Amino acid sequence: MILLYLKLFYTFFKIGLFGFGGGYAMISMIQGEVVTRYGWLSTSDFTDIIALSQMTPGPIGINSATYVGYVSVVNAGYSHAAGVIGSTIATVSVVLPSFILMVLISRFFLKYQKHPAVEAVFTGLRPGVVGLLAAAALVLMNGENFGTDLTQQIVSAALFIITFIASYRYKVNPILLIVSCGVLGYAIY
Repeated sequence: MILLYLKLFYTFFKIGLFGFGGGYAMISMIQGEVVTRYGWLSTSDFTDIIALSQMTPGPIGINSATYVGYVSVVNAGYSHAAGVIGSTIATVSVVLPSFILMVLISRFFLKYQKHPAVEAVFTGLRPGVVGLLAAAALVLMNGENFGTDLTQQIVSAALFIITFIASYRYKVNPILLIVSCGVLGYAIY
Protein backbone atom coordinates (compact mmCIF):
# COMPACT_ATOMS: atom_id res chain seq x y z
CA MET A 1 0.00 0.00 0.00
CA ILE A 2 2.88 2.39 0.79
CA LEU A 3 4.25 1.84 -2.72
CA LEU A 4 0.88 2.79 -4.22
CA TYR A 5 0.79 5.94 -2.10
CA LEU A 6 4.30 6.86 -3.25
CA LYS A 7 3.33 6.27 -6.88
CA LEU A 8 0.24 8.44 -6.40
CA PHE A 9 2.34 11.19 -4.86
CA TYR A 10 4.99 11.04 -7.59
CA THR A 11 2.44 10.86 -10.41
CA PHE A 12 0.29 13.76 -9.26
CA PHE A 13 3.25 15.88 -8.17
CA LYS A 14 4.62 15.50 -11.70
CA ILE A 15 1.23 16.34 -13.21
CA GLY A 16 0.93 19.37 -10.95
CA LEU A 17 4.44 20.49 -11.84
CA PHE A 18 4.06 20.22 -15.62
CA GLY A 19 0.29 20.75 -16.00
CA PHE A 20 0.43 24.28 -17.39
CA GLY A 21 -2.93 25.66 -18.42
CA GLY A 22 -5.06 24.47 -15.53
CA GLY A 23 -7.24 21.45 -14.95
CA TYR A 24 -8.46 20.84 -18.49
CA ALA A 25 -4.90 20.83 -19.74
CA MET A 26 -4.09 18.20 -17.09
CA ILE A 27 -6.77 15.75 -18.23
CA SER A 28 -4.70 14.15 -20.98
CA MET A 29 -1.71 13.93 -18.64
CA ILE A 30 -3.81 12.31 -15.91
CA GLN A 31 -5.28 9.81 -18.36
CA GLY A 32 -1.84 8.97 -19.72
CA GLU A 33 -0.58 8.17 -16.25
CA VAL A 34 -3.52 6.53 -14.48
CA VAL A 35 -5.14 4.68 -17.39
CA THR A 36 -2.32 3.99 -19.85
CA ARG A 37 0.84 3.82 -17.75
CA TYR A 38 -0.30 2.35 -14.42
CA GLY A 39 -3.70 0.87 -15.34
CA TRP A 40 -5.24 2.05 -12.08
CA LEU A 41 -8.49 2.89 -13.89
CA SER A 42 -10.28 1.81 -17.04
CA THR A 43 -11.16 4.34 -19.73
CA SER A 44 -14.78 4.09 -18.61
CA ASP A 45 -13.87 4.81 -14.97
CA PHE A 46 -11.72 7.75 -16.06
CA THR A 47 -14.53 9.20 -18.16
CA ASP A 48 -16.90 8.93 -15.18
CA ILE A 49 -14.35 10.65 -12.96
CA ILE A 50 -13.99 13.52 -15.43
CA ALA A 51 -17.78 13.92 -15.58
CA LEU A 52 -17.99 13.99 -11.77
CA SER A 53 -15.06 16.41 -11.57
CA GLN A 54 -16.80 18.80 -13.93
CA MET A 55 -20.06 18.70 -11.96
CA THR A 56 -18.54 19.27 -8.52
CA PRO A 57 -17.32 22.66 -7.32
CA GLY A 58 -13.63 23.38 -7.64
CA PRO A 59 -10.90 23.00 -10.22
CA ILE A 60 -11.27 19.95 -12.45
CA GLY A 61 -7.62 18.91 -12.08
CA ILE A 62 -7.82 18.87 -8.29
CA ASN A 63 -11.21 17.14 -8.27
CA SER A 64 -9.88 14.53 -10.71
CA ALA A 65 -6.84 13.91 -8.52
CA THR A 66 -9.07 13.46 -5.48
CA TYR A 67 -11.31 10.93 -7.22
CA VAL A 68 -8.44 9.08 -8.91
CA GLY A 69 -6.57 8.80 -5.60
CA TYR A 70 -9.58 7.27 -3.91
CA VAL A 71 -10.69 4.97 -6.72
CA SER A 72 -7.20 3.69 -7.54
CA VAL A 73 -6.57 2.63 -3.93
CA VAL A 74 -10.00 1.03 -3.53
CA ASN A 75 -9.64 -0.73 -6.92
CA ALA A 76 -6.32 -2.12 -5.69
CA GLY A 77 -8.28 -3.96 -2.97
CA TYR A 78 -7.72 -1.69 0.00
CA SER A 79 -10.33 -0.28 2.37
CA HIS A 80 -12.35 2.89 1.91
CA ALA A 81 -10.29 4.53 4.67
CA ALA A 82 -7.14 3.76 2.69
CA GLY A 83 -8.91 5.27 -0.34
CA VAL A 84 -9.47 8.49 1.59
CA ILE A 85 -5.74 8.62 2.36
CA GLY A 86 -5.04 7.99 -1.34
CA SER A 87 -7.33 10.83 -2.35
CA THR A 88 -5.65 13.14 0.17
CA ILE A 89 -2.19 12.24 -1.11
CA ALA A 90 -3.19 12.75 -4.75
CA THR A 91 -4.91 16.06 -4.01
CA VAL A 92 -2.05 17.49 -1.95
CA SER A 93 0.58 16.34 -4.43
CA VAL A 94 -1.17 17.90 -7.44
CA VAL A 95 -1.48 21.24 -5.61
CA LEU A 96 1.94 21.25 -3.95
CA PRO A 97 4.05 22.19 -7.02
CA SER A 98 1.80 25.15 -7.81
CA PHE A 99 1.91 26.30 -4.22
CA ILE A 100 5.72 26.09 -4.08
CA LEU A 101 6.18 27.76 -7.47
CA MET A 102 3.72 30.56 -6.67
CA VAL A 103 5.48 31.35 -3.41
CA LEU A 104 8.84 31.47 -5.19
CA ILE A 105 7.68 33.23 -8.35
CA SER A 106 5.46 35.83 -6.70
CA ARG A 107 8.49 37.34 -5.04
CA PHE A 108 10.17 37.95 -8.38
CA PHE A 109 7.32 38.28 -10.87
CA LEU A 110 6.11 41.72 -9.84
CA LYS A 111 9.64 43.02 -10.12
CA TYR A 112 10.45 41.43 -13.49
CA GLN A 113 7.07 41.03 -15.22
CA LYS A 114 7.94 43.59 -17.94
CA HIS A 115 11.36 42.05 -18.62
CA PRO A 116 11.67 40.82 -22.24
CA ALA A 117 12.77 37.32 -21.17
CA VAL A 118 9.73 36.90 -18.91
CA GLU A 119 7.40 38.18 -21.63
CA ALA A 120 9.02 35.76 -24.11
CA VAL A 121 8.45 32.80 -21.78
CA PHE A 122 4.75 33.64 -21.45
CA THR A 123 4.46 34.14 -25.21
CA GLY A 124 5.85 30.62 -25.67
CA LEU A 125 3.59 29.10 -23.03
CA ARG A 126 0.33 30.35 -24.58
CA PRO A 127 0.34 28.07 -27.67
CA GLY A 128 1.42 25.14 -25.50
CA VAL A 129 -1.55 25.68 -23.20
CA VAL A 130 -3.92 25.81 -26.18
CA GLY A 131 -2.42 22.52 -27.41
CA LEU A 132 -2.94 20.88 -24.02
CA LEU A 133 -6.55 22.07 -23.94
CA ALA A 134 -7.10 20.66 -27.44
CA ALA A 135 -5.56 17.35 -26.31
CA ALA A 136 -7.97 17.28 -23.35
CA ALA A 137 -10.91 17.80 -25.71
CA LEU A 138 -9.71 14.98 -27.96
CA VAL A 139 -9.23 12.65 -24.98
CA LEU A 140 -12.90 13.12 -24.10
CA MET A 141 -14.11 12.42 -27.65
CA ASN A 142 -14.38 8.66 -27.33
CA GLY A 143 -16.98 5.91 -27.37
CA GLU A 144 -17.54 6.30 -23.64
CA ASN A 145 -18.82 9.84 -24.15
CA PHE A 146 -20.50 9.52 -27.54
CA GLY A 147 -22.06 6.05 -27.28
CA THR A 148 -21.42 2.75 -28.94
CA ASP A 149 -24.24 2.44 -31.49
CA LEU A 150 -25.03 4.80 -34.36
CA THR A 151 -28.17 6.31 -32.78
CA GLN A 152 -26.32 7.17 -29.56
CA GLN A 153 -23.45 8.68 -31.55
CA ILE A 154 -25.78 10.86 -33.64
CA VAL A 155 -27.71 12.08 -30.58
CA SER A 156 -24.47 12.66 -28.66
CA ALA A 157 -22.90 14.55 -31.58
CA ALA A 158 -26.05 16.69 -31.89
CA LEU A 159 -25.97 17.48 -28.15
CA PHE A 160 -22.27 18.32 -28.45
CA ILE A 161 -22.83 20.69 -31.38
CA ILE A 162 -25.87 22.37 -29.81
CA THR A 163 -24.06 22.79 -26.49
CA PHE A 164 -20.93 24.14 -28.19
CA ILE A 165 -22.93 26.70 -30.17
CA ALA A 166 -25.05 27.68 -27.15
CA SER A 167 -21.94 28.16 -25.03
CA TYR A 168 -19.62 29.77 -27.57
CA ARG A 169 -21.98 31.93 -29.60
CA TYR A 170 -24.88 32.67 -27.26
CA LYS A 171 -22.97 32.55 -23.94
CA VAL A 172 -25.57 30.31 -22.26
CA ASN A 173 -24.73 29.56 -18.63
CA PRO A 174 -22.64 26.33 -18.43
CA ILE A 175 -24.61 25.07 -15.43
CA LEU A 176 -27.84 25.35 -17.41
CA LEU A 177 -26.21 23.49 -20.31
CA ILE A 178 -24.94 20.68 -18.06
CA VAL A 179 -28.31 20.22 -16.37
CA SER A 180 -30.18 20.38 -19.70
CA CYS A 181 -27.91 17.81 -21.34
CA GLY A 182 -28.20 15.54 -18.31
CA VAL A 183 -32.01 15.72 -18.38
CA LEU A 184 -32.08 15.16 -22.15
CA GLY A 185 -29.67 12.26 -21.86
CA TYR A 186 -31.79 10.67 -19.16
CA ALA A 187 -34.99 11.21 -21.16
CA ILE A 188 -33.53 9.85 -24.40
CA TYR A 189 -31.65 6.87 -23.00
